[in-house]
Amino acid sequence: MSNEPQTNTFRNLCRLLSYTRKYWVRLTIGILCGMLVGGSLLVTLLMLPQMVGVMNESSVKSGAVQTTAPASAAPAAADEILAQDPQLAKILNQADEAAESFHLPFSVEGTTVFVSWPKEFNFEAVDSDGKVAWQLFTLYAVIFLLVWLCKSVAHYINGYCTRWVGARVVADLREELFRKLTNQSLRYYGNTDTGQLISRCNNDTAALEYSVSHSVEDLTNAPLQILGCIVAIYLACREYDNYTLIILLFTVFPLVLLPINIIGGRIRKRYRKSYKHIADVVSRQHETFTGIKAVKAYHTEEYENGRFHQAIRKYVRRVISAIRLHMLISPMTEFVVVIATVGFLLYSYHQGVSITMLTALLAPVLMAYRPLKDVSKVIASLQQSMAAADRVFELLDTDMTLPEKAGAHELTGVNEGIELQNVSFRYDDRIIIDDVSFKIPRGHIVAVVGETGSGKTTIANLIARFYDVTGGRILIDGHDVRDCSIDSLRKIVGVVNQEAIIFNDTLRDNIAYGSPEASEEAIINAAKLANAHEFIVNGVHEQGYDSNAGENGFKLSGGEKQRITIARAILRNPPILILDEATSALDNVTERLVQDALNHAMKDRTVFVIAHRLSTIQNANKIIVLKHGRIAEAGTHAELMALNGIYRKLHDTQFE
Repeated sequence: MSNEPQTNTFRNLCRLLSYTRKYWVRLTIGILCGMLVGGSLLVTLLMLPQMVGVMNESSVKSGAVQTTAPASAAPAAADEILAQDPQLAKILNQADEAAESFHLPFSVEGTTVFVSWPKEFNFEAVDSDGKVAWQLFTLYAVIFLLVWLCKSVAHYINGYCTRWVGARVVADLREELFRKLTNQSLRYYGNTDTGQLISRCNNDTAALEYSVSHSVEDLTNAPLQILGCIVAIYLACREYDNYTLIILLFTVFPLVLLPINIIGGRIRKRYRKSYKHIADVVSRQHETFTGIKAVKAYHTEEYENGRFHQAIRKYVRRVISAIRLHMLISPMTEFVVVIATVGFLLYSYHQGVSITMLTALLAPVLMAYRPLKDVSKVIASLQQSMAAADRVFELLDTDMTLPEKAGAHELTGVNEGIELQNVSFRYDDRIIIDDVSFKIPRGHIVAVVGETGSGKTTIANLIARFYDVTGGRILIDGHDVRDCSIDSLRKIVGVVNQEAIIFNDTLRDNIAYGSPEASEEAIINAAKLANAHEFIVNGVHEQGYDSNAGENGFKLSGGEKQRITIARAILRNPPILILDEATSALDNVTERLVQDALNHAMKDRTVFVIAHRLSTIQNANKIIVLKHGRIAEAGTHAELMALNGIYRKLHDTQFE
């Protein structure tokens, strides 16, 4: 059990990295540039001690060589100078190798440097005072700057490419997450808090984006820079036959990694809890803003402010707890490195180490400080991002989508009608529909009435296959809806809900929602049939069809919103129409307008009506009365009135 968190971290990290496959070209460029950064750093670290040595003392000891050898000096003179000064020999050899490797316009022969560009000339490496000539030192400095420039350019390309890949990976992850959530069934949304989903889609992926974008960059160059520094330290220790720093390095490094690993696990747990609490904060906001009318009506602003205050305080406490550990890693790493450095300086002082040797040994350590710090930050950021990744992948792995069979039947219309055969449906342990059977022949109107909670809306949702039946079958032209493709089923079924669903978009786009190919003429014609055209163009909505409906249709009245949704259904022109108490919340005048629009919408269609006002369904071909999820009565309006049963009581209550 103790290894499970590490296993999950590794698995989720590998899963996250798998999203980089499609961007392998740019990622490869970034990694290669990261390698170039490490290589360039190694070269500069090897050159730096030589430059310091040249500045610290003359390259040729006083009295060893009194004059410089001319360009035509015998090879023996050059050999004598190089033999007396290994430092100079090393510098000249490195310069010649660099010129050959990078095709630089100069070469070295003995102690003479030949320059071919911008004009040809030569000079001696040692001046008359027995010091390295300024031309050679300048040339060496130029090479050093060119190598450092190469490192800087490579670092830029590495950072750009890897952060680009990181941003793209998280964008792909967000799209996949959104696609996954939109494809989940309504049963999933019935068990999930919308605010929690919004938080996971936004806050968790935002934390993931920041960490991934920066971590990928650091992971592709910081370890290579550290490796370059370690190689430089080893070469310097071997050259000066002083392995104290290597021993110190391998003693201190585990001391740094151990607490980082321990703290990293705790950071992940605390960030995971903080993400849960920020989801609670978003949930509170979502509930308050969507229910703002109730908040205003009951004057509960202060009550909601208090609840939000409690939620935000819980989140802040968790975040501060995680930050406290997060911020501990960097200073702890710094302090251990400083202790090791000071210890080495004290040792060097007692051993009488020269400035050149000290530069060769300490320069790599100092250069490794920043990449070491970056790696410690990466470890902390990875724990933070993995906490977010756990929650994101948990959503991606949740599958409550409606299954679709391979080679599913494609519905193109309705020829015979709809039939429910012994349909049952239970939600968790609660029975909603129990053994319901009836037919809706093509072109007929079948209405269902009953008390609240009797299962009316559930039947509508089952016909549209927003849920799957738990018993029995629903057939369209003899085909079980579970054997039909969901896309073809949605195309032939139109739904007008009791609560009009309006998007924060123009009235035109709201009508054309689901029918993006519709022409302007078709949109206007649908609006006219739905009795919506007049209120759209009468001047109340100044921009007509281009007017914005507002959040949830805030700028529209209840009747206007309902007529927009009816126009949407008419424009889609589905052969099956489901009307879910579409006029129950309207006044009498508006109801007549909407009912007239519904009459246009129902013409020549197979219609299933959920009715609240019985006056709207008296002409239905068949009326079904539900009670406790079962059919209690069925027949025409006249037949049900003659039964003197439940329907008659409902009718008399409404018209009394």
